Amino acid sequence: MSAQLYLASTSPRRRELLRQLNLSFDTLDPNIDESIQSNERAEDYVLRMAREKARVAFDRLDASHTSYSSNTNSDVSPIVLAADTAVICDQDILGKPVHQQQGQAMLNQLSGRSHWVYSAVTCMSTERLESVLVKSKVYFRTLTRQEIVDYWQTGEPEGKAGGYAIQGVAAIFIERLEGSFSAVMGLPLFEVNALLEQFNIRALG
Repeated sequence: MSAQLYLASTSPRRRELLRQLNLSFDTLDPNIDESIQSNERAEDYVLRMAREKARVAFDRLDASHTSYSSNTNSDVSPIVLAADTAVICDQDILGKPVHQQQGQAMLNQLSGRSHWVYSAVTCMSTERLESVLVKSKVYFRTLTRQEIVDYWQTGEPEGKAGGYAIQGVAAIFIERLEGSFSAVMGLPLFEVNALLEQFNIRALG
């Protein structure tokens, strides 16, 4: 039975990263509630988000019969890949800033310090669900007030966890990284490849 891979994400960065594995895939919009539950730990939050995205996308795919059906194409097995990333500083989960004041406050909090980035990935088929959590530590140099203002004006921080994009202009803020660069971007490729191999999907044939 052949497998059809779906990425449950609308993130251009995750699509770009997954393409690096030379895999054919389609995308799905999981569109879930990403609210943090009371007293929820960061590890639990990102794992829950990745699993919920995978389940919601898989259920919608199953219900719509867009690409497979037990009646019409039983030779295709859908595999859904989902991920979630959170930036953690002072035990606070820093989300995606929606306005300048919020974005600048996040960068002020990260300035001159280290913080954690947690990336969770879930892979799901009709028979099983597997997840993995990757933790990376990012060290920011001290930022000037003007740098923070100017960075927001680039438009890059909007829609990014923690209010910055490691692959963009914000690279000049980062002294060093302990962990996975692709995980901080939003999709840890080493772990993704290992997960997909468990579902018989291989980047190198």
